[in-house]
Amino acid sequence: MFKYLAALCFPSVLVMLFSRVTYYPIIGLLLTVALISASVYKGYTDTYLLIIIDSFSMTLGYFFSRKMKESAKSVNENKQ
Repeated sequence: MFKYLAALCFPSVLVMLFSRVTYYPIIGLLLTVALISASVYKGYTDTYLLIIIDSFSMTLGYFFSRKMKESAKSVNENKQ
């Protein structure tokens, strides 16, 4: 049960964190995909359902990181 909750939360947080650090949401997504792929390769992911939940979470994280970037951009434009 914990694996499924972690798969739902952690990849999206990782995508948003990496996107915030690198300033590019696609780079954050690629770094997270690399980490998840390494965990699948090492055998930490047991089922296909877990991989699907990871993918869904990464997609949500990418969506939210794009929204954060666009909102920060609009705030900066309004200040000028």
